[in-house]
Amino acid sequence: MHIDEPGQHSSQQRGHVLLIAGDAAVRRRAVQVAPSANLAALALVPASVLLNSHAPSDTTYLDGARDPNTVLMRLRAAAATPGPLLVYLSGRLTLDRRGRDLHLALAGSTASTVRYTALPWEWLVTELRPRPAGLTTVVLDLVADKAAWPALAELGSLPVPAAAETYGVVVPPAFTGGENTVSSYTRHWIDQLRRNPTRPTGVQLHAFAVGAAALPPGTLVLPATRALSAPPEHRQPGRVEEPVRSAHPVPVPVPVPVRTQAQVPAPVPAVPGQDPRPHIHALATSGRHHEAATLAQAWEQHVLQNHGYTSPEATEWAEIRADLARMAGNYRSATQLWIGAGQSRLARQSPEAPEVLAAAAGALYCWTQLKDEAAAREAGHELLRLLDALPSLEPRLLRLTRQRLEVLNGTPSQC
Repeated sequence: MHIDEPGQHSSQQRGHVLLIAGDAAVRRRAVQVAPSANLAALALVPASVLLNSHAPSDTTYLDGARDPNTVLMRLRAAAATPGPLLVYLSGRLTLDRRGRDLHLALAGSTASTVRYTALPWEWLVTELRPRPAGLTTVVLDLVADKAAWPALAELGSLPVPAAAETYGVVVPPAFTGGENTVSSYTRHWIDQLRRNPTRPTGVQLHAFAVGAAALPPGTLVLPATRALSAPPEHRQPGRVEEPVRSAHPVPVPVPVPVRTQAQVPAPVPAVPGQDPRPHIHALATSGRHHEAATLAQAWEQHVLQNHGYTSPEATEWAEIRADLARMAGNYRSATQLWIGAGQSRLARQSPEAPEVLAAAAGALYCWTQLKDEAAAREAGHELLRLLDALPSLEPRLLRLTRQRLEVLNGTPSQC
């Protein structure tokens, strides 16, 4: 959506902001996403900033709604607005197991009452479909529960309104969660609105938020940040990756947060005083992997000289190089770099820190892609030591990693 010039709007261009908080997502008594906290934070942002428009507007908050028909009425009224529209949804994505349809869980929704107490996702798509292109933005901060996640994997994405610019994340159910506060994606999205004197575009906000949010491994990103440089009509969501099939027992690989995408992926000069990451990422996504790796290594050396080998800045550049190696298909180097980054973070951060877990997940994923048994065996021992130091890691992943390493070593597990 584009900002209007003052004095050029009329009552016919009146805009609307619709903020919907679904049911909180909780796992092991830890809150994965707190929709009410997200709405409270968004309430502090002026509607004109949210809409990127000077047009007069209305704002509707739906927090704690229990009746899907009430939400539908508000959604239908918002969709009828002639001017710019922002729809924000946060909460738990679930599945009607009988009809196999995705729903946004509302307050009080349970597995057995989804059909009657949750908002069918298709209603959102249907109500926003007739709107003119360029006037609608949908922002999502969701967690899929165990019923919904396999359905997303089957679909390959989350259905979204064709006429709307849709940005957001869907976190997988294995995420352990944190405190009852504003979720990372929404927090960084809002921070960018407050921090920039010129209001960023939706594409920019999304790219900034994804790059800075330390999202859990496997998060579905809409659209994938690597697609943001494409025209809107060609953008595609990030896809849920399928498990790798192998004769040996291996952990289920998951997509890794891309650390090179903390800024908008567009070519910019890599000169002192400017963030080089967008330029590096643009090189990598255009297939110029050697140039991207060379430039990243040069910047890493600059950081090492100015901040030291054990500095947080050095670790961040190791992670950038790790993900560049992954994008280039160099899984051996990527595995080693992710392991080193995980060890560095573990030396100064809690084993529960999202950055530590993300580095470990990156190492694990890249290790599962190694076809060279000697390389996998060489990296496997260090990987296992790293994973063994993370108490919150899924026991199954540790067990399968150990089993694969035993097979590689020629000593298959007897379990």
